[in-house]
Amino acid sequence: MNSPLSHLDTSTLKDFRRITSTFGSVPHSRREALQRCVYGSAGMLLMEPFTVRAEQATPTKSARSVIQIWLWGGPCHIDTFDPKPEAGREYCGALDTPIETNVSGIRIGQLMPELAKQADKYSLIRSMTHGNNGHETASYLVQTGRSSERDVFPSLGAVTSYFKGYDHGYKGLIPPYIVLTEPQGRFSEAGFLGPKFKPFATGGDPAVNPFAVEGIIAPGISEERQQHRRRFLRSMNTLGGALPGNATLKTVVQSEEQAYEMILGDAGKLFDLSLESEPTRERYGRNTFGQSCLMARRLVEKGVPYITINYRGWDTHKQHFQAMNRKLPELDKGLAALLADLSEHGLLESTIVWCTGEFGRTPKVQTESPWNGGRHHFGAVFSSLIAGGGFKGGHVVGASNATGEEVKERPVYPADVIGSIYGQLGIPADSKLPHPLGTPTFVVPSKEEKVPMGGLLTEIL
Repeated sequence: MNSPLSHLDTSTLKDFRRITSTFGSVPHSRREALQRCVYGSAGMLLMEPFTVRAEQATPTKSARSVIQIWLWGGPCHIDTFDPKPEAGREYCGALDTPIETNVSGIRIGQLMPELAKQADKYSLIRSMTHGNNGHETASYLVQTGRSSERDVFPSLGAVTSYFKGYDHGYKGLIPPYIVLTEPQGRFSEAGFLGPKFKPFATGGDPAVNPFAVEGIIAPGISEERQQHRRRFLRSMNTLGGALPGNATLKTVVQSEEQAYEMILGDAGKLFDLSLESEPTRERYGRNTFGQSCLMARRLVEKGVPYITINYRGWDTHKQHFQAMNRKLPELDKGLAALLADLSEHGLLESTIVWCTGEFGRTPKVQTESPWNGGRHHFGAVFSSLIAGGGFKGGHVVGASNATGEEVKERPVYPADVIGSIYGQLGIPADSKLPHPLGTPTFVVPSKEEKVPMGGLLTEIL
């Protein structure tokens, strides 16, 4: 006697067994249910402290979302946002002709002409510092504001998800913390908040059609076949009639509905960049970074609180200038388009755009072999760009010295930037985090933690 499953192809059978094997442990929340269906069912369903703490505790609530552009590996401040042509070619190399911006007195690197036209929309922090030259520890410092070796603190994105996510009124199927397109891999973004607050990494490449978002687009599987799988799954549900009103089955059915809404419904169309006009896509640049910026704008339009774009390729120990000739035009076009597009859509005032890396790079060029014009890790001083969300544009905060090797005035530490962003998001500095040991822990380091700080970015708030 033939099995009732015998007419199905091997792939579909494997998919069915995989998804039905997950029903033994039912998620307890809508978010967990969606994660279980969308992430797990890869086959059938794809798959020195602040001096005035009271000042920090008064949020302005200007911003709803953050787009963090993470220049993974560490960009050189001299080549980007803090040019030093007077230092000479041993520091500047061939990039010794900075350009004026549309804000008098502000110059940036010569390979960023589009950003030069947008300087009234952003401010530059030229005195970022933490003194750490290791990728992992510097990344942790910049994204958490902490340097504790005892606790693993959550990143700004995870904290934002904690205060602005599903437990605090966030609606919809799109997770509140998205990474385009891969996790950084340098530290645990969620820290002690746990996996519930880890980002959803899309995978795929938004510059390729279709954008194969993990758990939503299955390469090689047509929409028709997905519909067939859904009908088959429903036909196998014989328990619904036998156990009407069962809470466990109700949760399973709801999870399936939500997952397929992501796969086949309107929610999943959010990731379909082919719905954007060709001129818009060209405006951002037809590359992974440019299209990630466009995708970030679409996510902000849907109200996603925190989006990180992990933009690799800035760890240029060798042949630095050859790499910059490729990377800087991409950064320039994509970031400038993002700022302009957010502004045109009326979203810039409510969206913080924060562009930074974990550190800068050595100001003096390493011309000797084997570096051949390279730059190394440099945490003593570096630059960041910040825009939107109530932050003023057209300003410069702090300064480095004539060669870009030391902070000259107004040191800015990671906790200063993070605390300022929390304030703009309406998250008070004294908001408590759920430390697993019950230790009183706040979103911004307390005086007792002795974390170096210089103060809020009041110059641009």
